[in-house]
Amino acid sequence: MSPAVREVYAALLERAPENQIEPDLSRITRVMELMGDPQNSYRSIRIAGTNGKTTTARILERILREAGLRTGRTTSPHLRSPVERIAIDGASIDEEGFLQAYRDVEPFAAIVDAESEAAGGPPLTYFEYLTVMSFQAFASAPVDVAVVETGLGGTWDATGVVTSDVAVITPISLDHQEYLGETIAEIAGEKAGILTAEATAIIASQPYEDAADVLRARIGELGAEAAIEDQQIGVLSHTPGVGGQMLTLQGIAGRYEDLFLTLLGEHQARNALLAVAAAEALLGDGSTALDGQLLSAALSSVTSPGRAEVVRQAPTILLDAAHNPAGALSLVETVRENFRFTRTIGLIGILQEKDAAGILDVLEPLLDAVVITQSSSPRALPADQLADLARDIFDDEDRVFEQGSLPDAIQAAVDLAEMDGDQFGGVVVAGSVTLVAEVRELLGAPGEE
Repeated sequence: MSPAVREVYAALLERAPENQIEPDLSRITRVMELMGDPQNSYRSIRIAGTNGKTTTARILERILREAGLRTGRTTSPHLRSPVERIAIDGASIDEEGFLQAYRDVEPFAAIVDAESEAAGGPPLTYFEYLTVMSFQAFASAPVDVAVVETGLGGTWDATGVVTSDVAVITPISLDHQEYLGETIAEIAGEKAGILTAEATAIIASQPYEDAADVLRARIGELGAEAAIEDQQIGVLSHTPGVGGQMLTLQGIAGRYEDLFLTLLGEHQARNALLAVAAAEALLGDGSTALDGQLLSAALSSVTSPGRAEVVRQAPTILLDAAHNPAGALSLVETVRENFRFTRTIGLIGILQEKDAAGILDVLEPLLDAVVITQSSSPRALPADQLADLARDIFDDEDRVFEQGSLPDAIQAAVDLAEMDGDQFGGVVVAGSVTLVAEVRELLGAPGEE
């Protein structure tokens, strides 16, 4: 990051942090209104859910670009730099573009901050400000369509100022209960807030029936067009291969065979399905199949950094931003399906507000040993506390190692994977996006597109 971007990022961070939401769209609505509602100058697709949002957004955007559209994409959180959150034509906005977007928003944000504070309310939050920057950058480009990932929930999420043509909901599970509700039904109700009567709904198969019930009921109330996984759409087959998997997908309007997806795991096949269905809904109102060659070209060139990503061989180091039990379960299934490690070592660091016990419970059967560490995030659970929890869950102190220094933790995990000259051990890094981002950087993995 340049000094100028660091300065702007620091100013953004002084606002309410990303993991705190203000359940009120009035501030961001007011800013957009003052700016002339730039978010209405292009079509939009909005994506909500607990897991899979970012990858679904990246796949969908890649399909739309292959179809000849100029795209904008906003996702969160970032791995190395906040500029990654705003992408145009598949590439992160450059630093000058990021700074220009900040400057474009600044005078209008000052007006709204003053109005809100005069009424006893908060200023624009960090996420709200970045969302406005994204929509302004897309209008300035200009783009034909924006692929928009929600931050938290859906009903009160800042991205709700867009009028979406398509609304995608990925699998819903427990996460962010302090803001979204304590039950699956309550969380699903918040996610369902992105659904409208005008937008075609693309709904993933839900791991919890309570979530499925809430989503079906909301679709019925709205009278919205909908395509639901395992009903109108589905993954008909997926076969793991070197560097990805072969897929057969049933979309809304077509059946697509012999598609190679450059991502690992059945959950990524399901993310691809949602992206394909959303593209069908946007490009042909769900009545026209996509061109097979177009789709093959798109899926065979997709990337999703930090999501079941191999960043080193001998030993294999696999990074995954699994930060809740549902994400950890997908990671376990992906490792078992795609790798034959003789020894599997975990490198785990988790943020304080997350379900650390639930994540470790899911990962424990997969791991021969675990190295507990922490990222540089102020929200990181201290390594000694997480290690104590791991010792209880793994029920064997000889399987749990603690290393607060991340470089030393990486080396410790590699040494364990290669113990006794083993050439087929593997290291699985998981627990938080911040941990994965820092390991990627230390290992010299390429940055975001």
